[in-house]
Amino acid sequence: KQEKTMSKGTTPKFRVSYPNVFKPRRNELNGKDEYSVVALFKKGEDLSKLKKLVQEAAEKEFGKDPKKWPKNMRSPFRDQAERSKVNEETGQEYLPDGYEAGAIFINLKSAHKPGVVDGQVQPILDEAEFYPGCYAIASVNAYAYNQKGNAGVSLGLQNIQKVAEGEPFGGRSKAEDDFAAVPAEDASSLF
Repeated sequence: KQEKTMSKGTTPKFRVSYPNVFKPRRNELNGKDEYSVVALFKKGEDLSKLKKLVQEAAEKEFGKDPKKWPKNMRSPFRDQAERSKVNEETGQEYLPDGYEAGAIFINLKSAHKPGVVDGQVQPILDEAEFYPGCYAIASVNAYAYNQKGNAGVSLGLQNIQKVAEGEPFGGRSKAEDDFAAVPAEDASSLF
């Protein structure tokens, strides 16, 4: 069956991880180019509005009775602990920057380029301004799928708004934090 757009809504504020919102990236599973962002919600975040959208999409696709839904249906709501990695040197498990066991993450994807705006709803053109670790909200649409033995509900990425700065993931600092302004008279004496 084809994916069907169902209900539309807006996420609560989340931490941005793995943003691919300016250029598409090849999805190795389906072979398609996609725009995406991983939305990291803080532990205990109220996701009831998003859960209602997902429920509506599932009911429209599979019927009102959850007992008749496909077995092993996939949910878009996943525990951030699923993203744990193993340090090759120590063998210790760890979570990437910004991830927390027991907190929820959602992969938001789209075949179409999302609009990316700042807090004043002005387009963000400089890709460095929208980075892993900043905070955003996104408009999403919930849709159900049932193809090739996989069934579930996903949240498609429509548009995204950066709402706050955050500590960049990966320990990378911003240039303006690393340097002081050089007085004009000193700049010429550098050469």
